Amino acid sequence: MFVAYVIVTVAALVANAFVAVADLARARFVLANMAEVGVPRTWLTPLGLLKGAAAAGLLLGVVGLRPLGIAAAVGLTLFFAGALATHIRARVYHNIAIPGAFFALALASAALAIADR
Repeated sequence: MFVAYVIVTVAALVANAFVAVADLARARFVLANMAEVGVPRTWLTPLGLLKGAAAAGLLLGVVGLRPLGIAAAVGLTLFFAGALATHIRARVYHNIAIPGAFFALALASAALAIADR
């Protein structure tokens, strides 16, 4: 179970670290997606910082601070549930698989972290 936890959590932290950097760098694809779903540009930096902090929390969970890793995974699960809701509210479905994949990674990381305790 621990190996599955590490693999899924590392995948989640790499994905979230990547998108945090993209947010903070104001990547074109991020700006386009935010505009399409109606999220104000002023939210970009705070959202990027949240994703980066969560990625760091996942890493700390893997290296031994499991409660922090669980908290980060649960936080990301809630974050991406909000992202999915935002896509649904805006009726933007063509790229909903992306926040769906992030949601699934976060949820699996949380579930595996709790199961492996």
